[in-house]
Amino acid sequence: MYAIVEIGGEQFKVSQNDKITALRQKGEVGAVVDYDKVLLLATDAGVKIGSPYIEGAKIQAAILEHGKGDKVIVFKKRKRKRYRVLNGHRQPQTTLQIKEIIA
Repeated sequence: MYAIVEIGGEQFKVSQNDKITALRQKGEVGAVVDYDKVLLLATDAGVKIGSPYIEGAKIQAAILEHGKGDKVIVFKKRKRKRYRVLNGHRQPQTTLQIKEIIA
């Protein structure tokens, strides 16, 4: 059994006990959160596709940790103008563990 769910504007294919890294989510570490934006649900009985979401379906996930992603380097340069700018950015992320898929 798996599902495609929208979390923080991104789509993830999840099964039970999967760990995913999404954009920063609200909630404390250890809290259980529900996501009801389920786009597709595949079970032994068949595949159910939402338009856009499946009513009554939801995903329960536990927040494992909050952190930051890998550093992205942004370097701007204009040749022969003595213009150089170096910036770095680390996107805040949350690691989630999928506890249950409720159809």
